[in-house]
Amino acid sequence: MSLKIDPWSAPKTLDYERLLKVFGIRPFKELIPLFTEKGIPLSLHMRRGIIFGHRDLDRIINAYSRGEKVAVLTGFMPSGRFHFGHKMTADQLIYYQRLGFKVFVALADAEAFAVRRLPRSEIVRIGIEEYVANLIALGLDAEKTVFYFQTNRGTPYYRLIQLFSGKVTMSEMEAIYGDLTPGKVMAAFTQASDILHVELPEYGGYKHVVVPVGADQDPHLRLARDLADRMKGVVDLLPPASTYHTLIPGLDGAKMSSSRPDYTIFLTDPPELARRKLMAALTGGRPTAEEQRRLGGMPDKCVVFQLYRYHLVPDDETLRAIREECETGRILCGPCKRRAADMLVEFLRDHQEKLKSAVEVARRVVEPPSF
Repeated sequence: MSLKIDPWSAPKTLDYERLLKVFGIRPFKELIPLFTEKGIPLSLHMRRGIIFGHRDLDRIINAYSRGEKVAVLTGFMPSGRFHFGHKMTADQLIYYQRLGFKVFVALADAEAFAVRRLPRSEIVRIGIEEYVANLIALGLDAEKTVFYFQTNRGTPYYRLIQLFSGKVTMSEMEAIYGDLTPGKVMAAFTQASDILHVELPEYGGYKHVVVPVGADQDPHLRLARDLADRMKGVVDLLPPASTYHTLIPGLDGAKMSSSRPDYTIFLTDPPELARRKLMAALTGGRPTAEEQRRLGGMPDKCVVFQLYRYHLVPDDETLRAIREECETGRILCGPCKRRAADMLVEFLRDHQEKLKSAVEVARRVVEPPSF
C-alpha cells in the first residue's frame, strides 16, 4: 500500500519506521559517532531519539567542521497560536544558532492565505506577535536571525517559484502530496523557494542548509530536493539537508494542533488554565491504583511523560528517574500530573514575562507586508 503524507492535515499517528524505509530517510542515530568525532554536543531532542531521521546532515556537519558557511531554515504558517509543538522546532533553531549557524525563519503568510483562508491582517499579526515574539522569548537572537514574510521576499525568491513550475508535472506533484488545490500547488512551490533561495548570492549564498521539520512535512523536502537537481543548467542549487522529529502528542494522544485548543498547551495560555488542561490529559496509567502499584505505569503511552521528555525536564538523569518511578509503580498518575503541572506553570510564568518585551522586539525586526 502506498504511503502519502499530507503536510496540511493533522495525522493521528505516523509510522516512523515505515517513513525511514519508504522515503529513504536515514536514521539519526548513525550520526552520533560523527558528532562525537567533531566535538559537537547533541541537542536534547537528538539525545532522546526525538529527532529520529535525517537526509544529508552529515554533509552539513562536515562543512561546519571545515569552517564553511552553514545555515538552518524552517518556516511557520501563522494560522494559529504558538504551542509546544512549535517549541520543538524553536529549540532546534536555538541549538543551531548557538553552534554558529545562520538562522532563517519563513513566515508562511502566502500559504496561510491560500490554504487556511485567513484575513491578511490577522495572518500578519499572528506571524509577528505569536511566532516571532515567542521565538525571541524562548532564546532565539533576533539580531542574528532573518525573519521574513513570504510575500515580502523579493524578485529572486519569486523567480525561483516561477521557474520551479516548469520542472515538475502535476502527476508528480500528486504522487508527493496527494489531492491538490491551486492554493496548495502554489504553497508547495513557495515552500521549495523558502528552502532553496538562501543558496542564492542575493540571500547570502548559503550552500549548506539544514531544514528541521516534523515528519509530516517531508513532502516539502522531497520536492525541494528534486527541484534542486532539476534546476542544473539554470541555477546552481544543492539539495537541502533535513532532520525529522517525532510529533509531540496533544493531551488526548492525537497530534497537538492550534485547531484543537482543548488538547493543546499554548505558550500564551494563562498558567492555571494550562494546569487544568494538563490535569485532564491522557496517561499511561493502569485501570486501578492497585494494578499500577503492582504492574507499574506505561510512560511511553503517557502524554504527561512526553511533556517531561520533550520539554519540561532538561536533565537526562532526572528524566530516567521519573520513568523508573512510573514503571515500578512507585508513583501514581495523580501525583505525577501535579508535579508536571507545577513545572509547566513555572515555565509559562517565566516565559510570559520574557514575552512582554519580545513582542516589541518582534515588531521592530520584522517588516510586515504592505497588503
